Amino acid sequence: MSKTLIRGAKVLGGEPQDVLIDGGTIEAVGTDLSAEGAEVVEAGGKVLLPGLVDLHTHLREPGREDSETVLTGTRAAASGGYTAVFAMANTFPVADTAGVVEQVWRLGQESGYCDVQPIGAVTVGLEGRKLAELGAMHESAAGVTVFSDDGKCVDDAVIMRRALEYVKAFGGVVAQHAQEPRLTEGAQMNEGVVSAELGLGGWPAVAEESIIARDVLLAEHVGSRVHICHLSTAGSVEIVRWAKSRSIAVTAEVTPHHLLLTDELVRSYDPIYKVNPPLRTERDVMALREALADGTIDIVATDHAPHPHEDKDCEWAAAAMGMVGLETALSVVQETMVDTGLLDWAGVADRMSATPARIGQASGHGRPVSAGEPANLTLVDTAYRGTVDPAGFASRSRNTPYEGRELPGRVTHTWLRGKATLVDGKLT
Repeated sequence: MSKTLIRGAKVLGGEPQDVLIDGGTIEAVGTDLSAEGAEVVEAGGKVLLPGLVDLHTHLREPGREDSETVLTGTRAAASGGYTAVFAMANTFPVADTAGVVEQVWRLGQESGYCDVQPIGAVTVGLEGRKLAELGAMHESAAGVTVFSDDGKCVDDAVIMRRALEYVKAFGGVVAQHAQEPRLTEGAQMNEGVVSAELGLGGWPAVAEESIIARDVLLAEHVGSRVHICHLSTAGSVEIVRWAKSRSIAVTAEVTPHHLLLTDELVRSYDPIYKVNPPLRTERDVMALREALADGTIDIVATDHAPHPHEDKDCEWAAAAMGMVGLETALSVVQETMVDTGLLDWAGVADRMSATPARIGQASGHGRPVSAGEPANLTLVDTAYRGTVDPAGFASRSRNTPYEGRELPGRVTHTWLRGKATLVDGKLT
């Protein structure tokens, strides 16, 4: 592989430096670097970050290739600055066996745009009744370490306890979609003032908070690791903060859309804003931002949930829940966290690369931008502002809540082990 010299990049938002890539490795970081025959990328003060890692992506393949495929999803990931994504298990067939997770893993290897680490289902068929083949999935070629029934909650406390006990044996983690199903039957949006005025079925905060409270106590009892998917309420923040004060092994994620959007948008009855968990209140949004800043919430994860046009272009009650997010995540984090002064770019690198890589045990990702480290990198033009146009997305689906909205920042380059997957904003 040829050498690449990134000149004048603000590494993690610091002073401009040069970064020399040789093959798949960072050879040197410093000033006034040179390398004969190297391809030169003039960074011009752009911010250089370690390649982003998404612990929560829906790639839909196998079974729902009309929404997304591993290829299109990883192209979207590279466009958004990601070098590794964790693919959720709610495919058809469900990723609850070694065979299915290996299929997804191999499709990721073939795509070449980013590393794909499958997430295994906790229960057979996501039905919540019987544990899936957790050990076999871990021992497979895919080496699964994260297990989730995301899209559904592991609501049976006995099953959840057994899953936590099982994954403890090999250092795995159970990622919980915290939603008490009996409290959310018929739910269409956040339960509150807006749902009452609109006459839509409410999804109460306590449905999330009660499951999180139960699961952190189970994790403490078992001595195992639990990860909370798409945490969305101020009350959930307080429960996680309390659990961490007791040194319980809990981590949590927040999505970009829960950092920016509120349930007031549902007044439009536009199904683009229909998501699970639902958009919450302004108070919740502010609590989530503060919790991400102080480390109570560990990471940002996209919950990239592509849907075909017909599943969203319909009446609210019939519409699918979910939003695409890989190609806009960093821009939303810049607007909500960096431009507000809550996080610096080193903090972004921690929340969107280093920590998700650590939680998911994605070796070679989330590493420092320094000599001898893998050249998984993304370059961001933070001065850019532009209007979101889903017609230009690499994802197969277009269900973004940001269409027509101006957002800051643009990923210009992404490198996966030294190989450019995105150059000047265009996929290679």
